[in-house]
Amino acid sequence: MEPMMRPPLGGDAPAVEDQEDGFEAGAPDPGRFLNRELQWLAFNRRVLEEARRESHPLLERVKFEAIFASNLAEFFLIRFSGVHRQIIRGVAVPSPDGRTPAEQIGLLREAILPDLAEHRRCWNDDLLPRLRDEGISVEEFGGLGEMERRELHAVFEREIFPVLTPQAVDPGRPFPHISSGSLNLLVALRDEKGSERYARIKLPKVFPRFFPVPRVAEVPVAPHVRRFVWLEDVVSASLSTLFPGYLVEQAYPFQVLRDADLEIQEDEAPDLLATVAEGVEQRHFGVPVAILIHESTPSHIVRFLADHLELRPYQIFPVDGRVCMGDLMELYALDRRELKDAPFTPALPKDLAAGDSFADVLRRRDQILFHPYDSFSPVVDFLTWAARDPQVLAIKMTLYRVGHNSPVVEALMDARHHGKQVAAMVELKARFDEQNNIVWARALERVGVHVVYGLVGLKVHAKMCLVVRREPGGIRKYVHLGTGNYNPSTAGIYSDMGLFTADEDIGEDVASLFNVITGYARQKSYRKLLVAPGTLRRDVLERIDREVGRHRDFGDGYLAFKMNALVDPECIDALYRASQAGVRIDLQVRGMCCLRPGVPGLSETITVTSIVGRFLEHVRMYYFRAGGGAREELFLGSADLMERNLDRRVEVLFPVQDPALRRVLVDEVLKVHLEDTSRARLLSADGSYVPRRPREGEAAVHAQRRMLENRGIWHLAAGETERHGA
Repeated sequence: MEPMMRPPLGGDAPAVEDQEDGFEAGAPDPGRFLNRELQWLAFNRRVLEEARRESHPLLERVKFEAIFASNLAEFFLIRFSGVHRQIIRGVAVPSPDGRTPAEQIGLLREAILPDLAEHRRCWNDDLLPRLRDEGISVEEFGGLGEMERRELHAVFEREIFPVLTPQAVDPGRPFPHISSGSLNLLVALRDEKGSERYARIKLPKVFPRFFPVPRVAEVPVAPHVRRFVWLEDVVSASLSTLFPGYLVEQAYPFQVLRDADLEIQEDEAPDLLATVAEGVEQRHFGVPVAILIHESTPSHIVRFLADHLELRPYQIFPVDGRVCMGDLMELYALDRRELKDAPFTPALPKDLAAGDSFADVLRRRDQILFHPYDSFSPVVDFLTWAARDPQVLAIKMTLYRVGHNSPVVEALMDARHHGKQVAAMVELKARFDEQNNIVWARALERVGVHVVYGLVGLKVHAKMCLVVRREPGGIRKYVHLGTGNYNPSTAGIYSDMGLFTADEDIGEDVASLFNVITGYARQKSYRKLLVAPGTLRRDVLERIDREVGRHRDFGDGYLAFKMNALVDPECIDALYRASQAGVRIDLQVRGMCCLRPGVPGLSETITVTSIVGRFLEHVRMYYFRAGGGAREELFLGSADLMERNLDRRVEVLFPVQDPALRRVLVDEVLKVHLEDTSRARLLSADGSYVPRRPREGEAAVHAQRRMLENRGIWHLAAGETERHGA
């Protein structure tokens, strides 16, 4: 299949490459903008702070430690590598905060090293002893009893030894390829002549990182106690078996991270699926961008690795502890429910639980789902209903990240078995999900689904599902639009919203947008949706300016946005102008925020908070007061205020039109999150974050807990007062 050419999606979009190395617009000004990469690290630092928060159950704290490590690895793969790539290419253009790539790389290193040290302290000094107290003991190999070490050596010879492949490094056997993210040992050896030799061992993922310590009669252990030892220690203690005839001096663990940004020449690709599949394979061979290695490693060993990997000094990160700490998720997976967050039963809208068809329900009233507080099952039920309803003619859907064993994809296949016309836009360029999406794209094609999997120069990030149904009054369209992916697994972790509607205008907009995505269509405007690239940027900026006019006339201008990232210079400058005009602005930005709040004469009326908690804040909400009442607007959708979202992705913001529903979402969801004083951090003008505390005499507001306690409140129809679903 040939990739589709870039379509006009609502205005003329600029032809900009889909790269994420930095801004391309706006004059550099350190007084107006915070550094994007440093703000990303600041977000990950907030994740690490949750690992230290004693109010979390113990294994949840371990989970945050693991997430911090995994996030940092991804930062090296994408963001650090992007800045490094600019340096290699000789790019000297400053970012919007006025820093060159060379200046940025130094600042990133200065920020990462203390974070790694704090990560180590949190694990060693806090979590490790507490886990031991709870019967989960991660031991040092040397501290085990003699019989335990013998048993582990026997396990090594029986199970691990046959799998390992030692790779010598000498003139006849060149330095091997080190796969990105893998855990490795560099083994220093001496031959019979006393000459130093080196070998590399990759520790395969087929073995657990936390290796169970065998129970032996000589060491009495309580039945409930689980004891583990690090896999690399088990291997290191048995190296003489791998290298007979050599003296093993030492083994040095290390991790290499490679540039993972795929560079695909889409315009020249005859088959986008095959091209992306090839690119995914090449990701393992990206340029090394960093090495993590214990700080006690001798300098000549570090030089040996750096020389063979062609690393510069700023790419070497000494660690006072273990590497590959994302593996802590193995401990989180232990069946110790009392050490994790209490489970809860997601709510279900009573209208959808009554057994009526979706057609009947949605003709009466729009429905909102707020995951994970609401069940994801209605989304699957919507597709199942559409697949089996004899009056349904067609289903069209976008798929970005759907996960493994997807009931959503299964429902689309079922629809084909029932003779429905089914079209799916499977985004092959969803970073780190490319391989999974290739598998699903091929599976859907095999059952006869019309699969589109490429738009040149654009990613399709919008979350849309369209059901076309024949009814007595004619053809009717039923739509689901969301802020998050059609993935039941992440729907239990990420906070996202979805809208079910039978609104005719929205149905026409979605149908038109699908025609643009799958075929050749020139859609310059839409009735109710804000669509990127093209109109979304303009529409958001116009609404910000409208709020300025409202404030000038009546003095009550107000904007409230909740999103994942705010980095687009043009949008930031528009918010600055609104603040200078006196408009009050509340922003909640989970991750990167390049806007400086509270700067006199620039952003005095802007407050920025960030929530990191049990659930990952992922919903995007954009509220424009415009005088309130019928003129106020609330949009939900897939787009953050980033250049990539506004100009290089297909995105949708959709309105919440039901006044009662809009009011409850603003008052009971958006406002509560903005007022959080339990998990929220307040962004300062210098880019630092401080915990937001309640005023004296006020009770703390815990937004996520409030959502759990009141889940289902957003399902209430106008005039109802009861709460349900809790």
